[in-house]
Amino acid sequence: MFDYDYTPQELDAIERLKAWYSGDVHDSMEALGLWGFLDGISLFGAMAPSAVVVGPAVTVLFAPSDRKGEPQDVYHNAIDNAPAGAIMVVDAGCAEGSCSGELMSTGAKAAGCAATVVNSTVRDLAQVRSLGYPLFGTAPSPVGVTGKKEPKESQVPISLGRTTVNPGDVIFGDIDGVVSIPRAHLVAVADQADRLGAHEATARQRILAGEKLQEVWPA
Repeated sequence: MFDYDYTPQELDAIERLKAWYSGDVHDSMEALGLWGFLDGISLFGAMAPSAVVVGPAVTVLFAPSDRKGEPQDVYHNAIDNAPAGAIMVVDAGCAEGSCSGELMSTGAKAAGCAATVVNSTVRDLAQVRSLGYPLFGTAPSPVGVTGKKEPKESQVPISLGRTTVNPGDVIFGDIDGVVSIPRAHLVAVADQADRLGAHEATARQRILAGEKLQEVWPA
């Protein structure tokens, strides 16, 4: 359920993507007729300005619930069983409340997750940042989830804005935002990003050498 058994080519593509940033990745997707931006999701946890996170999506879907006592078993199980380097992708936009903060981030980091992406508010930001953990969400809010919603399913497709994220798709996140790359197109997107990145590096060198921008870009 949580073992995606990526091919050597897919693993190589994931590693190659780490050389780029989200603008390169999404431009590469659009060049291939794809869309992967997760609208409305921003970084609220901790990342160095030049850092990126790239890893397989483990998905969790919340639904409205009036149960009390933080019934989070589905979410906890997904975190505890996530493969190393996974990125938790949680759709909790069905009701008010922050499903991820200090304890969920601590658990995810301890389990070897690379980041958590939440389609809802997040909280405990000072504590999450002190962990050095990348937590993405829609906005900060101290409101909890008990009596409002609970996780119902994991490892199912979830829709965030215009993008559907499937388990095993590859998530790319940095200070600019989050992009989801369909697994079926992973290698092609990495190849395109390599080409775009090479063009950008050449353009940068030419500009720094004194050429005018309009003479250099687009390549």
